Amino acid sequence: MSVVKGWCPDAHRPMHSGDGLLVRIRPRLGRLTIKQVLELCEISLTHGNGAIDLTSRANIQIRGICKTNYHKLLDRLATFDLLDKDSNTESRRNILTTPLWQSGDITDVLHSEISKCLSDLPNLPSKIGIALDTGLVPMLGTASADFRFEFSSSRVLMLRADGATHGRAIELDNAPEALIQMAKWFQESGGIQAGRMARHLVTKNLPKEWQSHPAQPQAKALKPGPAPLPYKGYFVGVPFGSLDAKAFISLILQAKTTAIRCTPWRLFLLEGVEEIDNAYDFITDPNDPILKVHACPGAPACASATVETRAVARLLASKNLAGLHLSGCAKGCAHPHLSHTTLVGQNGAYNLVEGGHPWDQPSQQGLSASDLQKLLD
Repeated sequence: MSVVKGWCPDAHRPMHSGDGLLVRIRPRLGRLTIKQVLELCEISLTHGNGAIDLTSRANIQIRGICKTNYHKLLDRLATFDLLDKDSNTESRRNILTTPLWQSGDITDVLHSEISKCLSDLPNLPSKIGIALDTGLVPMLGTASADFRFEFSSSRVLMLRADGATHGRAIELDNAPEALIQMAKWFQESGGIQAGRMARHLVTKNLPKEWQSHPAQPQAKALKPGPAPLPYKGYFVGVPFGSLDAKAFISLILQAKTTAIRCTPWRLFLLEGVEEIDNAYDFITDPNDPILKVHACPGAPACASATVETRAVARLLASKNLAGLHLSGCAKGCAHPHLSHTTLVGQNGAYNLVEGGHPWDQPSQQGLSASDLQKLLD
């Protein structure tokens, strides 16, 4: 076992956190069968602390794993086809898929073809990702990815570099080749130093022939409730992306779903479900203010955090602020983006960053939880 610290653990390389080892599972096509979901919940209850995360890249994280249970966990993941053969394969399979796909459609086929070519990609930074945003409308624009497959405004399949307004027209059969070419350009033009594609394009220009087709406007992010037609299913929200394994089991069995699909918006889709009788503390109201708030696990679950986050976030959610982010430290793992209001933990108190990122200069420092309630009234 190789234990790492950072933002991108996987099943082969767990990460130390304040509540034990953190193990990340990357569902293929974002989908987990009912058997896989129930097994992950049982693994969480048996080998972890019963806490499961749904991440901003539509991955699943099992928290609180004890070192002595780690190899048993790997065996169970392998049995249920939830484990790649090695860490290198798994780290390259950082593919985010639109949740609105159907078996045999272009997204399904593209996922299969791209998965086959991952070993041919050059070595890239660990956070580099691929988005298959090839549904009826693009919707993954705010989710983390560097190479984006999508349709242009004239419905031409294209590959677009994140940060670019136009993409390169491709065919389904040359999609892997186009991805490899763009990845090699990124590496050879100094992208490794930049770390991410959008950051790299601030100082480097893409080849002109890769900017021939304009991107479509992004659709609004999905919300809790019935899936849009023609898809059959029900989207359920997860407060702060944190699942309780027992409650998850109860919901899955009550809803009688056959599979779930993970999304980057702290939602999962219950396939084939038309309504929910008992939400078990999950979110079914599309206007729930919790959906507007980002909060990492905070202390004591995360060793980097010095403040509690989610309890405070629940209190502040009622104020219905637009773009509130509570981060236990300056890394901003839950939402590494600009927010209207960001509260950052430092030495047991909160710093206020207005209109910035968690690592930006705060306008106020050393605030208590009670200070925050008064300040944000």
